[in-house]
Amino acid sequence: MKKNAGEYGLGSSGHQMKEKGVMDNGGRVQLYDRNSIHNMDWPDTEDARYAQVYLEPMIMQGTTEYMTNVNTTLLLARMDNLVLPVTVNEEEYDNAYVCSPYTHYVRYAKQELTMLQKPVLEKGLSLLLTFIGWGMKKSRINKVVHVNNWLLSTNLYPAMTGEQAVHILKAVRERYPQHTVIFRSLGSTLHSNLITGLHEAGCRSIPSRQIYLYQADDPNFGNAKSRWLLKRDLALLNKHGYERVSGADITEADIPRIVELYRMLYLEKYSYDNPQFSEHFIATARANGTLSLHGLRKEGRLDAVMGYFCRNGVMTTPLFGYDTDVPQSVGLYRMLSACLIGQARHNGMLLHESAGAAQFKRNRGAIADFEYSAVYDRHLSMYRRWCWALLDRLLNSIGVPLMRRMKL
Repeated sequence: MKKNAGEYGLGSSGHQMKEKGVMDNGGRVQLYDRNSIHNMDWPDTEDARYAQVYLEPMIMQGTTEYMTNVNTTLLLARMDNLVLPVTVNEEEYDNAYVCSPYTHYVRYAKQELTMLQKPVLEKGLSLLLTFIGWGMKKSRINKVVHVNNWLLSTNLYPAMTGEQAVHILKAVRERYPQHTVIFRSLGSTLHSNLITGLHEAGCRSIPSRQIYLYQADDPNFGNAKSRWLLKRDLALLNKHGYERVSGADITEADIPRIVELYRMLYLEKYSYDNPQFSEHFIATARANGTLSLHGLRKEGRLDAVMGYFCRNGVMTTPLFGYDTDVPQSVGLYRMLSACLIGQARHNGMLLHESAGAAQFKRNRGAIADFEYSAVYDRHLSMYRRWCWALLDRLLNSIGVPLMRRMKL
């Protein structure tokens, strides 16, 4: 039997709903899964067209075909001309952190303790995280729905109001009454309206990481030192004989190398709890343009690569990697970062540089900001809510001040 738009097939909650949308104070939100997406009336907007080519294949083929450690049920939420990805999980404690709060706040956090360079403190915090993690599993912290989850380290938001966000929150909460509802990647600089609206609707603001923003859309941004450093970084290309390549210059034959370069940096150097992109993901992004691919090639070999996308005046780079076997003195990271800033300036975009390499980014003019997850758990029992209350208190009172002080 053909489903009408907004009807729901079997999701991770294991039951069917036959609503044609959820009405909230005049706002209509419709949810689509793989059984009903063929009835989707895609808005004629740039964001919606991007969402269709990026998300529809993942919904139909499964997310693990594109990111091998991301196992989730992927849906679409439509309200007005907005189309947002929604992910639904039950447990999946081995998932990448983009779908797993447990991975984010326990496994990944343990790996980052070495940044403190204080062995006694690291050991104590690791034991604390182990204990908290045990309790988190007991309280089913991974029984979550993430809104606007593009399965990437940074989720860029389309132009939307706090009121729209609250309507979507209510619709998702009604659809999944046993799940915590989360909006990831909310920055105090970029999303103050969304944070305010969701907070007034009852969400907690739980810190997730310190990020860096580069105002490449301002031609006068930066000081003399930062401009000198960027100029010096770019000069390394000629010094070491690297050629910038993009578009048709990055071929199908480069795809395995791109996966390898990302693995060497994001997975081996940082954490395997980051999304693990498959060759299929890279090939699809290259074919449909969901990532703008750029690289550094020398004597025919690709040694560094980045892939970025833009939304609502902001640009970010979920794909970033280089050959870590090349001596650090060559400066592949410095060259690639300078090229990234150059692309952001060319596009007139504010550059979201994500987290990590804090001092490097500060030296080149980036400004620190904090990123939060808006977490709605008021509809759940105290048994399910205590872990979020603990994270709220610990991270806002201890975690954020510590990260500010250590400039992480």
